[in-house]
Amino acid sequence: MTTPVHVTVTGAAGQIGYQLLFRIASGQLLGPDTPVVLRLLEIEPAMKALEGVVMELDDCAFPLLSGIEYTSDLATAFSGTSWSLLVGSIPRKAGMERGDLLSVNGGIFQPQGRAIAENAASDVRVLVVGNPCNTNCLIARSHAPEVPADRWFAMTRLDQNRAETQIAKKVGTGVAGVKNLAIWGNHSATQFPDFANATVDGRPVPAAVADDEWLRTSFITTVQKRGAAIIEARGASSAASAANAAIDTVVSLRTATPADDCVSVSVTSHGEYGVPEGLTFGFPITADGQGGWRVKEGFAVDEFAAERIKITTDELLAERDEVRALGLI
Repeated sequence: MTTPVHVTVTGAAGQIGYQLLFRIASGQLLGPDTPVVLRLLEIEPAMKALEGVVMELDDCAFPLLSGIEYTSDLATAFSGTSWSLLVGSIPRKAGMERGDLLSVNGGIFQPQGRAIAENAASDVRVLVVGNPCNTNCLIARSHAPEVPADRWFAMTRLDQNRAETQIAKKVGTGVAGVKNLAIWGNHSATQFPDFANATVDGRPVPAAVADDEWLRTSFITTVQKRGAAIIEARGASSAASAANAAIDTVVSLRTATPADDCVSVSVTSHGEYGVPEGLTFGFPITADGQGGWRVKEGFAVDEFAAERIKITTDELLAERDEVRALGLI
């Protein structure tokens, strides 16, 4: 057994956190040979519920779970952590303007960014799950300049998983056959699921689907609005699928990406594909299996794609300008 890796999960007693913790403790995040110490953060009113979650984790007797620290203190939660999964955030509520949403989440992610910079392990990596995750990631990163920009990620993998499933169902094949499907931009209703560069069972998706109208309309809107559809259907937002996507993201960043595939994750732009520098933007990524990654080159961006990438870019620029005006970055 190797030295345990410390993993922080914020909002740990929430629905996504509850779905996530047992999978981390079982080895699905970091592999079957890596013991973990869970560092669980909650707000004070949720500490009693978190205590119950910790009791359940104990009762599972996971061989890889070397310890649990649960707390409402930021310094304790991020002490020595190598992976920080920032799940806890404030969702948009009825009557709440975007500025209100960004402001209240700024109050969460500003201090979390500082706490990571001041307390985490030198190899820390951060995945922001709590929405609006792209801009929440930007806020936290802005307050932790000591942590390299390439260690910060926001989650668009759920959108990739949703898009792959829609393609697979349309063609009548398994999801494992869908490759190289990127999600561009924001994890919001402006995101662009890129079908033109994707393949299914080795064939270009447009040729395999043979329904250009569906790809340009229903496919895109289904992926963009899937979260809202789930809320309408079950009366609560995505939880198990979001936790699954968080696991998928970390696993994909830890393992080498096959040459014919990519990983969809939001990272800090350095101007790739003309995206303004500094935005936390969804790109096709390839990982080298040694902790490194890069934006995948060679994606064709036609006029249709460029228009949709511009829409999501403009939204992220507006969010950046708003949080800057609020003094959050």
